[in-house]
Amino acid sequence: MNSIRQFLPIIMLTISNIFMTFAWYGHLRFKGTALWIVIFASWGIAFVEYCFQVPANRIGSEYFSAAQLKTIQEIITLIVFSIFSVLYLKEQFKWNYLVGFIFIVLAAFFIFKKW
Repeated sequence: MNSIRQFLPIIMLTISNIFMTFAWYGHLRFKGTALWIVIFASWGIAFVEYCFQVPANRIGSEYFSAAQLKTIQEIITLIVFSIFSVLYLKEQFKWNYLVGFIFIVLAAFFIFKKW
């Protein structure tokens, strides 16, 4: 049971990051929309994001350190954002983005490694 509960924060952080990505970048497809409307829409989406993110970190702190939780969140963010930018924003994913992301994943290795 504990091993299943340990994955719950990762699932919740993934859901949170999907909402966060839309809150932060979804409006880029609607550049003609008034900025104040975009701000309020983004805040509404961000509220849902926080409803997943806060409990994910609370539950996750039972299994991971704060640095580990942040690292998990950053890697999830990179994956979600990469998919979002290609599929939703129709931007090209370049090789140098991949190299940079690999270095971030390598950093995660050092954070999670027990020395």
